[in-house]
Amino acid sequence: MTETANSLSFTDLGIGFSSGKTGGSLLLPPLTGTAGKGELIAVIGRNGIGKSTLLRTLAGLQPHLSGHLNVEGTDITAYSRKGLSAKAGYISTEIVRVSNMRVYDLVSLGRFPHTNWMGRIDATDREFITSALTMTGMTDFSERPVTELSDGERQRAMIAMVLAQDAGIMIMDEPTAFLDITGRYGIIHLLHELTRERRKTIVFSTHDLLMAVRLSDRIWLMNETGLVEGAPEDLMLSGSFNTLFDDSKVIFDPVKGTVSFRKPETGRINIKGEGTERYWTEQAVVRAGFSVSDSPAGIEVEVITSPAPQWICRSASGRFSFDSVYKMVRWIREQEATS
Repeated sequence: MTETANSLSFTDLGIGFSSGKTGGSLLLPPLTGTAGKGELIAVIGRNGIGKSTLLRTLAGLQPHLSGHLNVEGTDITAYSRKGLSAKAGYISTEIVRVSNMRVYDLVSLGRFPHTNWMGRIDATDREFITSALTMTGMTDFSERPVTELSDGERQRAMIAMVLAQDAGIMIMDEPTAFLDITGRYGIIHLLHELTRERRKTIVFSTHDLLMAVRLSDRIWLMNETGLVEGAPEDLMLSGSFNTLFDDSKVIFDPVKGTVSFRKPETGRINIKGEGTERYWTEQAVVRAGFSVSDSPAGIEVEVITSPAPQWICRSASGRFSFDSVYKMVRWIREQEATS
């Protein structure tokens, strides 16, 4: 990808906190990465690694300490504050608490880079505001006070504000924080739509690895050695995700992209059956600390799918039938405890 095709690019970028006496304290070794137009990029890493600092630096909210940072092909230092706001918008994790501010008023703030010195909103600005409210599903909330919104509604209002800003780059620090599972996937689905339909470049930080792997075009993985970037599949194949976990406690499965706790194996179980029921039976057995074997074992589980799911379990103590995975697993644990 050429430099001109990148919405964001940085080379040997030093991030941290500046100091008048020492010049600054770097959080990490110099970072290099790119973000192409219309890409959804997830930034992941352990707590305290510097994700928020990187995002604030990319948004121009704090200076970089070394290296080069280009926004749409131009060095970030060449932009005025207002000029940079027309190129990149930023949403933090801080909750907006302003008395008597309506959703419409909040979204209108996004038009600041495009208004005159008096800050007046004209017909063109109102078109952008209305479009942003529609795109985020917030039209019916436009007159509601921001303080009365739910977490998910407030996050959508913030995204609408950046959309009204009409910046090609959207930088978001944990946009799904504090949201329930429906809200999280709703926000990420919206971001995905914006990259496809509006060709926005969106960079967001998250702790949800599974969501990042399934929905992002590219991942920036931050660790103590710097930044590794690539498609989620590239990082899977290279083993880069292993740096996120303590190997003594968890196991990362690069085939399924899942994480599980490392547990002492308490025995083997032979499972017979097919389909979705068998898959989730295996997951439950492994979660309980057993391994799944194709060979005969002390405990055998036969998964029946029709006319209704049923689990037939056999052991030295006899044959038992259960109508739920929970009851089946509980019986297996009791067998192991008494053996």
